[in-house]
Amino acid sequence: MALYPFLRPLAFALDAERAHRATIAALKLLPPGKPTEPDPLLSVELAGLTFPNPVGLAPGFDKDAEVFRQLLGFGFGFVEVGTLTPLPQQGNPRPRLFRLAEDRAAINRMGFNNRGQTAALLRLQAPRRGGLVGVNVGANKDKAGGDAAIADYSAGVAAMTGVADYLTINVSSPNTPGLRDLQDAGALDALLAAISEVRGAGPPIFLKVAPDLEPARIDEVARIAIARNMDALIIGNTTLSRPALRSRHRGEAGGLSGAPLKRLALERLRDFRSATGGALPLIAAGGIESGADAFARIRAGASLVQLYTALVYRGPGLAAEINRDLKRLLAREGFARLTDAIGTEKR
Repeated sequence: MALYPFLRPLAFALDAERAHRATIAALKLLPPGKPTEPDPLLSVELAGLTFPNPVGLAPGFDKDAEVFRQLLGFGFGFVEVGTLTPLPQQGNPRPRLFRLAEDRAAINRMGFNNRGQTAALLRLQAPRRGGLVGVNVGANKDKAGGDAAIADYSAGVAAMTGVADYLTINVSSPNTPGLRDLQDAGALDALLAAISEVRGAGPPIFLKVAPDLEPARIDEVARIAIARNMDALIIGNTTLSRPALRSRHRGEAGGLSGAPLKRLALERLRDFRSATGGALPLIAAGGIESGADAFARIRAGASLVQLYTALVYRGPGLAAEINRDLKRLLAREGFARLTDAIGTEKR
């Protein structure tokens, strides 16, 4: 971890997608990591699960569930793999992943590239030494709307129920045409009704929504998620909006992640906290790169946080660093434990 500042220039000499694949290949050479033990100050009970600490790895890094065992040893309280679709798919044409180094950001238009749920299922079925692993499921590109999409999500829930500690229904990616339309009230209600039919006594189910939702849509999504017994909302994903950016890649199409998303993601979290009235746990993602960022999301109503892009710039020790900073911030602000700080923001 201490070597990362020296290794980063080597990774940045490669294009972003090749560097990512090289990172996955290197992680495969490592033995499985020892999952983090529950921390008395930082652990969170959510949906019947004990999260050892609130810092999770967002999906997109380990798309095909290849290295989640190794990643659990880097201080994360949980790791989410995927997005996985029922059938393998290539995703969008390359280049499709761009570093915006000057902005500590990335733009991607990957398009749910993955080797399919069947292949990932075999890896997820292998024994592991504990640790919480979520599985993020989506629809294949040719089925991203209507009944076909509902069938794909239902198939994903059914297939992954036995290997996931929780499941995430991803209707928030901007890179699969028609997918975000599933956030419309009628389509979302039909989708979650179908999910309720197949989930049985399986693991908790979280709904992942976009940070670009308008206020009226936020109220609808919150109402439907509560009515359909979702166990948590993940706020959010990449954004199609473009705040001021400096990188030469700022005009690339796709979803923006990283530091420039920070303000928008925090505002959407606040909106969903208001819309749900605290009746549904919230998980924050987008632009989190420090303990201060994580603490701000927790005080704004998040029970857990997820990160990914910041790892590219800060390195694999980031989760452990954030957890250390959270303990310091809790002590400074007079909270006995992290759960006491959830939703305490005064505006």
